[in-house]
Amino acid sequence: MYKLIDGKKLAAKMRADIKSKVDEYKAASGKEIGLAVVLVGEDPASQVYVRNKIKACEEVGIKSYAYYLDKEVAQSRVEELIRSLSVDDKINGILVQLPLPRHLDSKKILELIPYAKDVDGFSAENMGRLCMNEPCLVACTPNGVMKMFESENIDLNGKNAVVIGRSNIVGKPMAMLLTNANATVTLCHSRTRDLKQKCLEADVVVAAIGKAKFIKADMIKDGAVVIDVGMNRDENGKLCGDVDFENVKEKCSFITPVPGGVGPMTITMLMYNTYLSATRS
Repeated sequence: MYKLIDGKKLAAKMRADIKSKVDEYKAASGKEIGLAVVLVGEDPASQVYVRNKIKACEEVGIKSYAYYLDKEVAQSRVEELIRSLSVDDKINGILVQLPLPRHLDSKKILELIPYAKDVDGFSAENMGRLCMNEPCLVACTPNGVMKMFESENIDLNGKNAVVIGRSNIVGKPMAMLLTNANATVTLCHSRTRDLKQKCLEADVVVAAIGKAKFIKADMIKDGAVVIDVGMNRDENGKLCGDVDFENVKEKCSFITPVPGGVGPMTITMLMYNTYLSATRS
């Protein structure tokens, strides 16, 4: 019998704890904690994400500063804004909502964010520190997955873990976090041979490949823990993950749903990172 890992419930519990920590920080320091969110253009999905992040800030007591730039904005203007936020004492975290319009050099813009204010955890320095298992700001989605393991007392020590997807945002930091937790990790991707067999050998499977219902029941061994990071639409336009949930769930010991699984944890960990950035500044 599988157990559902309820990300929505865990996120609510964590946000209450973060709010308590933020209140204590503000009382002790006399300072606000500030998060700057930069949105370029009018992409509808990005606008929703930004609204959700600002709403989460309000919920935990973090002051948000939203910067809305025209989709035709020059590279130099965006860079100028990031540089000014980097030295602004009231800003503890800087987040540039991706994707940016094609004429902008995203890599160059993100590199301007100091690693201490890189609350997305994407910078080379934060990724390097994670690789070396040193204190850092960890990418929000994989860090949220680790909190889900922790919440269910899932022991990763010595377990075989398969991560499907090698993005800098999820796959690579997820593999490093699992390695740091003493799991034996296989990082799979579109060129991986015999993916099914590798999954069948895994005690833990983290799917972040971006293909609707890609992970089937015959790819999962009995009793495995399955974490679905995907966010897709099925043939009927219904929200679904990378895992064929209805058919896979009966083989699992633990599984996350979509929606209501990993998703709510991502913004929660963004709030946590912003709080951590303030305490370390």
